[in-house]
Amino acid sequence: MDEKPSTRKGPDFCSLRYGLAVVMHLSNLTIMTQRVSLSIAIIAMVNSTQQPTPANASTDRPLAGALEGPSRSTKEFNTGTSVYEWSPETQGLIFSSISYGIILTLIPSGYLAGIFGAKQMLGAGLLISSLLTLFTPLAADWGVSLVIVIRTAQGMAQGMAWTGQFTIWARWAPPLERSKLTSIAGSGAAVGSFIILCVGGLISQALGWPFIFYIFGSLGCVCSLLWFTVIYDDPMRHPCISIREKEHIVASLAQQSTSRRRSVPIKAMARCLPLWAIFMGFFSHFWLCTIIVTYLPTYIRSVLHVNIGESGVLSSLPFVAASTCTILGGQLADFLLSRNLLRLITVRKLFSSLGLLLPSLCAVALPFVASSYVTTIVLLILIPGTSNLCDSGFIINTLDVAPRYASFLMGISRGFGLIAGIVSSTATGFLIGQDSVSGWKNVFFLSAAVNMFGLFFYLMFGQAEIQDWAKERTLTRL
Repeated sequence: MDEKPSTRKGPDFCSLRYGLAVVMHLSNLTIMTQRVSLSIAIIAMVNSTQQPTPANASTDRPLAGALEGPSRSTKEFNTGTSVYEWSPETQGLIFSSISYGIILTLIPSGYLAGIFGAKQMLGAGLLISSLLTLFTPLAADWGVSLVIVIRTAQGMAQGMAWTGQFTIWARWAPPLERSKLTSIAGSGAAVGSFIILCVGGLISQALGWPFIFYIFGSLGCVCSLLWFTVIYDDPMRHPCISIREKEHIVASLAQQSTSRRRSVPIKAMARCLPLWAIFMGFFSHFWLCTIIVTYLPTYIRSVLHVNIGESGVLSSLPFVAASTCTILGGQLADFLLSRNLLRLITVRKLFSSLGLLLPSLCAVALPFVASSYVTTIVLLILIPGTSNLCDSGFIINTLDVAPRYASFLMGISRGFGLIAGIVSSTATGFLIGQDSVSGWKNVFFLSAAVNMFGLFFYLMFGQAEIQDWAKERTLTRL
């Protein structure tokens, strides 16, 4: 980390690399709206008899017509949209199916993106995911099995879009700006969650739940065109980059140059405890985050007893805090590094600790404050916000320990996270299907335990130095 950024007065926020972060922010925003759209739409999609509701049905007027109008296995909504009889266990399988798809493509797409370039894979993944989002309402009418297939395929497309980002940052991001750039780009996921949850319920009430998929699927198609138009894999190839910015990026990355073709040291990676510390961090982080992203509207509706519009708006509030903490955390991390206030590994472990410990405390407290409307909302806001501090911790730690294989390792890391997401989504559906009150309590206690395990493992074995097997050699094979 002894590069010479002092030749510049500071980060140029009008530079192309920050423009790239903004475009990637929009792409992540779009991907997340498509992923979370089902979480808010499913409140209107499922039969009202499957959800415990208060006696005053006036707050649930969109669902009041669910029992009117015959259909073979579904009933008609007052907007003309279908309502399906999906149990909590079935919903858990549907929610987890997108994670299955992402796992199938995370590792191969990350490896191929490092060889062939991330631009095409990212753009294609975003476009395919958008088209499948448009097709989701029709798939729901055809049956739950097709919905699972569509969501799995959508996960494969999103896996292509997620992992290639770190291949791009390995060539575009100066080491002392990585936290800022990746946090700007990554915060798009939190903003996307906020947008879809905030307006999704209102769209469902006004137009019907299928329009949630139609609107955000169409926006994704537009965003993919923007991606193909303005993004380049390497700053050396960009036709509009200034000589000053190009020289700054090249000089800052001089000690971490990568080769285009080199075998991946799988055995060395498998024996590397710092990598396993990152993997365990991802596993524990994604466990709770997946529950919050997937089940937050359902939890708010079942605990606070509000209609779908209010549930969506309340569910969106935590992701304002998440987006803010992601960006501020990145700024603070780079400030601590640039002023030499803390060592790199200290910064990584500090933000990892905050990002795993604080949301665990909030989650454990949730079942005990369920009777308090304000306290419940405050804790739900704090969980995603504090959890996203991990973005300046182990989330980008692969860029420290093995920048040459960052995309490949990010694929593996997200694979561990998605395995956690699959298990936690399925387990949550099972637990709340048995008993709603004790089920939610068990869900949050289990999540806190998983977070503590991941934090302990990372604090024990996490490192920030480039590993020997990841260093550039003077002798290379062409």
